[in-house]
Parts: sequence; C-alpha cells; structure tokens
Amino acid sequence: MIDSTTDAHHPLYARIESVLASDIAAGALLPGSQLPTEDSLIARFEVSRITVRKAIQNLVSRGLIEIRRGKGTFVVQPKITQELTELSGFVEDMQAAGRNPTARVVDQQTVAATEAVARHLALITGTLVVRIQRVRLADGVAMSFDETYLPLEIGKKIITNDLEVEPIFSLLEAKYDIPLIEAEYRLEAIAAEPHVAQALQVAGGSPIFMIERTSYTTGGQPIDYERLHYRGDLIRFVTRLARNPSK
Repeated sequence: MIDSTTDAHHPLYARIESVLASDIAAGALLPGSQLPTEDSLIARFEVSRITVRKAIQNLVSRGLIEIRRGKGTFVVQPKITQELTELSGFVEDMQAAGRNPTARVVDQQTVAATEAVARHLALITGTLVVRIQRVRLADGVAMSFDETYLPLEIGKKIITNDLEVEPIFSLLEAKYDIPLIEAEYRLEAIAAEPHVAQALQVAGGSPIFMIERTSYTTGGQPIDYERLHYRGDLIRFVTRLARNPSK
C-alpha cells in the first residue's frame, strides 16, 4: 500500500478526487447513490486511509457528495441554476434547465386574505381570495412548495383546470387573456417550517429559499401573489446586474 499522499506529479488524493468526480459526471455514480466504503477505495487505489479521507473531504467541499452520519457517503443531487433575469414560471424554468417539470396539488380553497396577502393583491384585509398549494417537482424530485393567492373572480376560474398539468401563468395569459407584465421578487433564506418540510420531504428546519413574488397585469394591477419555498440544497439563483454609470 502507498502511504504517502503524493507521487512524483500529483497528490494521490487529487487523483482519487478526480476519478470519483469523473464517475459522478459520467453517471457511473448516480445522484442519491452511496459511495464505495473507505476500505473499498483504499483497496481500489492502493493508498492510505488518510489519503482517501482527504479526497472525500474535497468532494464534500465541492458539493458533489455529502456525509450522512451513521449511513455513509452519498452523491448529491446536482443543483439547478435558475436565472432571475425575467418573469417566468416553474415549468418554463425547469424546461430551460433540461428537467421534466410536474406538479402535485396539495390544497385549493377560498380563504380570507391576511393583511400581507391583501397588501400584495391591493385588497382589503379579509377579502376572499383563492389559495392554491402545490408541490412542484423536477424529474420526480420535490423542488418547491408553492402557495399561490389569486383574486376571487379569476381564482375560481383557475381552479376549474387541472393544475397538475396546466401552469397558472399559462392559464392566465393563454386561456383568460390576462397578460403578465412584470413582477416584484423578494428572496430570503429561512428554515423550513413543518408543513413545508413535509411537502418537500426534508427535515424540519432545513435551509429553504423563500421567494415572495407579486405579478402584475396591465395598468399595474396585481393579479398573482406567491410564496415559493425552494429546497436550498437543490437550486441556486443567479442574476446579472448592470452598473449605474452615474455612481
């Protein structure tokens, strides 16, 4: 067995790291699958345990694998990169990322607007609105738990459709002739509340991106207010900002 962590050209742990990273990229090690044990890697690469552990640590730092205490080391589901550069819906975003989007309706009902919901929809607190709760999936994996609030008149129309197939944005624009002009986004990192964690099949308190999105139609009229809870381990958001030359 080779006990040194380096050879004449490259650190041995870097070679192991490169081979395992290539296996992950090529699909030989699939997301969610368990990595071979330390003993197996020691035998495969003929190196010391400390060398294997250094390679594993580097792969964890790169976000390619994760160590689950008492269970082993597993390949991480690769994160989806979503650009915040234009108003788009979940289906459009996942299709752009090469993923297959689906949905599961958890609940849909008429509720009294809270102060926050009423403010975003420019209504009086207590006004009846339609609330739709869905789990949004990409390639069968729960990505987001969405709460959508719509004014009562249009909301009643929307829920007559199959919302596990029809995106709300598409229904608003194509079926009900309500163009979506712009939206305001508010994004923050939070810990998953119990009902969100259950919907996303993660542990309570897991890191979540929570986006509040208010979409507007013609005349600056708010038409759709959403609270989107995205799994922090499966998605990243990026944007490009222009510099104001006057500053």
